[in-house]
Amino acid sequence: MKALSYIAAQTGAGVIIKITDSELSFIEEVGVVFEQTGLPRMAGRLFGWLIIADPPYQSAGELAEVLRASKGSISTSIRLLTQMGFIERHVIPGSRHDHFQLSEEAVKKTIQHGLEQEIKMFQSLAERGLEMMKDITPKRKKWLKEMQSRYTYLEKAFPVLMEQYEHEKSQ
Repeated sequence: MKALSYIAAQTGAGVIIKITDSELSFIEEVGVVFEQTGLPRMAGRLFGWLIIADPPYQSAGELAEVLRASKGSISTSIRLLTQMGFIERHVIPGSRHDHFQLSEEAVKKTIQHGLEQEIKMFQSLAERGLEMMKDITPKRKKWLKEMQSRYTYLEKAFPVLMEQYEHEKSQ
């Protein structure tokens, strides 16, 4: 594995972190995916790094160094991801710095954020369109009714599907 020489950070323990080309590509890809779901790209890059980071917890300074980002950008991303439940604070006894890691519920939260938001958004869009077209012939409302029907179904089915997964996973 060839490490990139220009991305390295020194951890609190004095360890140099190097990132390979494939790891850097993965981090950037996660950032783009986050951006496509309406979240900031930097929050996605931070999340992507925490998925593969060793150690799995990083200080804000380490995150800024590794991701080559400003401390302000990292701070904003940490706050957002913490509020969303994607990451959590990790306490290291004796350390003067806060560290962050993925939360136990990170994967579940990312799925819920993306799909639940999309379901609600499209269902609401369909309802607004149907309200706007309430005096129009049913034939012209066909697509909006189909969209409303499908997203209403998904809104009811998605939580059940997630519960079913959790149940199967626990067995």
